[in-house]
Amino acid sequence: MPTLRVDDSPAALPREAWNALLARSPHPTPFMRHEYLQAVHDSGSATADTGWQPMFLSAWDGDALLAACPAWLKSHSYGEYVFDWAWADAYRRHGLRYYPKLLVAVPFTPVPGSRLLAVDDDARALLAQALRGLANETQASSLHVLFGDAADQAALAGAGCLPRAGVQFHWTADGDADFTAYLARLQRDKRKKIQQEQRRVREAGVVFEALEGAAITADDWDYFYRCYQQTYREHRSTPYLSRNFFARMAADMPEHWLMFTARRGGERVAASLIALDPARRAAFGRYWGATEHIPNLHFDACYYQPLAWCIAHGYQRFEGGAQGEHKMARGLMPTPTASSHWLAHPSFADAVNDFLAREGEAMAGYLGELNEHGPFKAPPTGP
Repeated sequence: MPTLRVDDSPAALPREAWNALLARSPHPTPFMRHEYLQAVHDSGSATADTGWQPMFLSAWDGDALLAACPAWLKSHSYGEYVFDWAWADAYRRHGLRYYPKLLVAVPFTPVPGSRLLAVDDDARALLAQALRGLANETQASSLHVLFGDAADQAALAGAGCLPRAGVQFHWTADGDADFTAYLARLQRDKRKKIQQEQRRVREAGVVFEALEGAAITADDWDYFYRCYQQTYREHRSTPYLSRNFFARMAADMPEHWLMFTARRGGERVAASLIALDPARRAAFGRYWGATEHIPNLHFDACYYQPLAWCIAHGYQRFEGGAQGEHKMARGLMPTPTASSHWLAHPSFADAVNDFLAREGEAMAGYLGELNEHGPFKAPPTGP
């Protein structure tokens, strides 16, 4: 019989064994690598002090790691991108406690992918059931597994979790030779708007430099972090990730990062950070910021420059992050996402189940409507 274990740090789990499980999972991403999760923890970005109490769950057959997932007992719902604030408020209004809740996710990272790492479906199902048990043991109000893949969804449904549908906007390659060829496939109004936005950035004297991997210096990371802080400051918020987290990324996962630096008159004015999965030719828009306001610079730094880079380097997918219908005008198309939820309170579980069914129907209609208004030119018809 497999042995279950709960650890308060990813360091308690062997890095090679964890990453081996990730490599054989249906939908691996760099954000589930042991190094990434260790950096989030060791940098103080997601710890008990910030409302993320680590509870890394694993299943073992002797010394062999069968399954594992990153889990946290949370005292809030920040940094998740699947919103349950209304659920928490409903609990409060009925005199019930919503926090702590048990969360399986990548902190501050709404990138879909495998969450329940396992040697096979049986081990994954065991892990899903163990999560239910852990939620009960910790007296959590609920269990939430965010942005999981289809295998996760199936295992969690077997453990009594409810599915929740979402949407993001992703670009997928379609054989374009370069960014100009890509623009040529867009509808005229969309193409003209992008060209106009890029022209205004150029007329402002801005040029871009792309830095990849070890070519990103400590000084570049320092400037990027200053930009990252500025973005949060403009939204009257506090950055989730510390400077130490990015230092660890530069040291432990340099091959997974691409930075665009915008300069005007030789001085840096903005930076955007893109995560890379070279093995799967996928890129992920992550963070951006500017130390000087220049109209349209955000779109160029966060969409046009990364898309041009992806096309030039043979990448097949660019994920633009959470939310944002405006991304469709740039050629990022609606893509379904999913999460799984279990609530301990029977009446609230029934109410949420009804809500998710209605929300799912609305989401399906929304996706259909979005796809009917895509930004690309209709393919030619007839002989």
